[in-house]
Amino acid sequence: MTVNHHLRVHRSDENLAREGQLAWHIAEVAADPVEVEPDVVDMIINRVIDNAAVAAASLTRAPVSAARQQALDHAVSVGGNGATVFGCALDRRTSPEWAAWANGVAVRELDYHDTFLAADYSHPGDNIPPILAVAQHVGADGAALVRGLATGYEIQIDLVRAICLHKHKIDHVAHLGPSAAAGIGTLLGLDVETIYQAVGQALHTTTATRQSRKGEISTWKAHAPAFAGKMAVEAVDRAMRGETSPSPIYEGEDGVVAWMLDGPDASYDVPLPEAGEPKRGILDSYTKEHSAEYQAQAWIDLARKLHGEHPELTDPANVESIVLHTSHHTHYVIGSGANDPQKYDPKASRETLDHSIPYIFAVALQDGGWHHVDSYAPERAGREDTVALWQKITTAEDAEWTRRYHSDDPNEKAFGGRVEIRLTGGETIEDEIAVADAHPLGARPFARADYIRKFRILAEPVLSAEEIDRFIDLAERLPELTPEEVQQLSIVAEFGVLAAAPAPKGLF
Repeated sequence: MTVNHHLRVHRSDENLAREGQLAWHIAEVAADPVEVEPDVVDMIINRVIDNAAVAAASLTRAPVSAARQQALDHAVSVGGNGATVFGCALDRRTSPEWAAWANGVAVRELDYHDTFLAADYSHPGDNIPPILAVAQHVGADGAALVRGLATGYEIQIDLVRAICLHKHKIDHVAHLGPSAAAGIGTLLGLDVETIYQAVGQALHTTTATRQSRKGEISTWKAHAPAFAGKMAVEAVDRAMRGETSPSPIYEGEDGVVAWMLDGPDASYDVPLPEAGEPKRGILDSYTKEHSAEYQAQAWIDLARKLHGEHPELTDPANVESIVLHTSHHTHYVIGSGANDPQKYDPKASRETLDHSIPYIFAVALQDGGWHHVDSYAPERAGREDTVALWQKITTAEDAEWTRRYHSDDPNEKAFGGRVEIRLTGGETIEDEIAVADAHPLGARPFARADYIRKFRILAEPVLSAEEIDRFIDLAERLPELTPEEVQQLSIVAEFGVLAAAPAPKGLF
């Protein structure tokens, strides 16, 4: 059964032994050779397909092109095969940390892959690029890759269950560095000591503020998790060479908890699998049907429903006000409670609009759906009737929706809320939704066929039909793949696609 690791700050004179540190217990979980259960393997395959789907859709976007060019400007390191870069020919390799960087940006750019929300927020699919890159570089087989990915998901989800970073405005990728390092440790079969040092280094180098997701959100939003993955690869490399890390990294009196989180009197209980317990954390995560912040998923589905039932709502002349009664997080992070004027600015960046639930609800209500490109287009954001409707939408925190958001019971945990629409004629329309349609408890839970359909839809503009089939075949055979096949687990764009993308020059 799961064991809660009690985490608190220790004074230096307490001399906390490493065996009592969270980083050590994370390393013990990573080093446990427990088998991955079949339903977990199936979900890992789903998420590998999901990551490739959203990466394909972002191949020609400027941030992805910049990261790809940076990676391609670095040669394969001498100690292995190198790793593939999304979009490029399979024999075009770079060193694993730069592949983790480029592929991580491609996966995160559209904010369209899997999510887990609890005490904090996360996109656990961000673990896949660094772990896969190392697997390709060292010649690991599919079974080893599956074990590494199971660990990456498990550790990130366990940290997110227990430790809130957002409350202290620390970016959520601070949970990703340790989880990716742990997953790489599992992949490579490293000992507890080495993984422990890597986890500490990865955490130390990946703590940053949440300004990357505040105000005028920049393209760094997609790069931040990729940077954490890159740092995890480098941390493992250093630890394998015998280098050590700050210790105790979480519990020290000058450590992360004392100075970046809840302070010297803080304590948390982090749930971790006990020895021999299967790693099943991935099964508690969920992917996105729509390319938007996860808290917007259910609201898009509700807006889509209202579009069909009340077409009069698409005309702002008929609407006096729309209030989305929702959780604390939705109100203060992507709602009007953030007090970000950019969330109501028609000239805001795509990254900012992605974090504006008033904008997202307005467009989904008018269009009856959501598109990963068209719904963010400047001409769409600037449409006069959309702007008029958008300005009438606000959010309000509702204590019950906040409670359900933080519930430990998966059957009542909710990410939606209740909408109250006042019409200019005096009538009121109310409706509510708890979880997105694609959520495991939603109206249409995602299954393998949905992941494949999502991949085909997003990949068809940039990959050939043969390439799409080739990748799906590899992904569905993931645990049986040979090392040579793992090295082909990437997507190759059709001729001319990358040539038409930006190719910015920089220092390298």
